[in-house]
Amino acid sequence: MSEVAQQKDKFWLYVGITMFVIVTGILLIKQSENEKFAPIKQQVAEENAQLNIRVLKNY
Repeated sequence: MSEVAQQKDKFWLYVGITMFVIVTGILLIKQSENEKFAPIKQQVAEENAQLNIRVLKNY
């Protein structure tokens, strides 16, 4: 009976390790995407700042 309990413990250990690896992989991919597109986001922000011109007219 103790062998069955040890197998269950190892099963949940494997499940936990697998979930940790999957979540870590997803976070690393998202981080690399953020770093890859950072210059583009900066360029868009600069263009928006340049285009944000208010024209005031006195009628």
